[in-house]
Amino acid sequence: MIVVSLIMMEIKQLKAILAIYEYGSFTAAAESLETVQSNISAHISKLESELNTVLVDRSTGQITPAGRIVVDCAKQINFDIENIPRALATFEDKITGIIKIGLIGTTASWLVPWLFQQIPKKWPTLKPQYTEGTSYGLEQELLDGYLDLIITNLPTASAEIISSPLFTEDLVLVVDTNHHLAKKRSVSMKELEELDLLLPAPGTVLRTEINAAAKKNGVNLSSKSDVNSIRLIASLTFAGSGPAILPATSIADYLSGKWVGIKITDLNPRTVGIARRNEPLITPSITAIIKLLDTDLMAYKRLPKGVSVHPIKPTLLQRQSKNRTLRNKNEDSLPPE
Repeated sequence: MIVVSLIMMEIKQLKAILAIYEYGSFTAAAESLETVQSNISAHISKLESELNTVLVDRSTGQITPAGRIVVDCAKQINFDIENIPRALATFEDKITGIIKIGLIGTTASWLVPWLFQQIPKKWPTLKPQYTEGTSYGLEQELLDGYLDLIITNLPTASAEIISSPLFTEDLVLVVDTNHHLAKKRSVSMKELEELDLLLPAPGTVLRTEINAAAKKNGVNLSSKSDVNSIRLIASLTFAGSGPAILPATSIADYLSGKWVGIKITDLNPRTVGIARRNEPLITPSITAIIKLLDTDLMAYKRLPKGVSVHPIKPTLLQRQSKNRTLRNKNEDSLPPE
């Protein structure tokens, strides 16, 4: 039986094991915490002595199964500590400080410039920090407390996340203007059967939707390559690597002379939503950004072609009674998006 004195356990020890988990080695952890490797090693040794178990395999630098349990607990503790200023801001009803917003790449390209214009005009002391990533990666960062809000593909994978549709976006076949389908206004899933496509990785939201539409129409799509990022698929397509099924906003204005997006008649638009953690605390800053997206974005007259904005569900602004639970699962086994 492990008997732990919580008085002896120190925050810097928990930060050390979190850094090893995140960066993969004692050396990288030390660099991230701006200290030396010997300090990280000492912190881990003291923590292992206190818990009477091995947390890091010294031969590989990998976190042990026992260490993963400590990492999950340390994430929650670190989240709660960082939440103190947020709690005070809620109590004082201030829209100020830092708010961390994560966005999928194709949406970030047009939505972040709009947010850059809107936020400083309304709240000069609110400092947004933007992170671009995949849907899966953004969800993990949201759950771990590194992000406050995310703009991501729906549906989300965790019950610990509350979300609402923000907009729908047409999915189109992207080809160059010399392609034999380029002059068509629309194509069916059946017509895509002849193409060697760049497709999202299996298990992602977009690939699941594409597969479902293909199956419904009795179509077997040929995948030239499965790629883990919509942004990367777009880059490969625009580099001449092959046609792809992409969100309409993937085609920037400066590309429109060489590339076309053709509507796919039997493929539904993708749904992009705004999401936050399922927890009782909603800071005034989080509320303000949600309301901004709910009202001002609807009135934005320069929305990209193929995007239709939807009202945000009221539940996204309601306080929740559900307590956030610790997660203890092998994140590496989950499919990327």
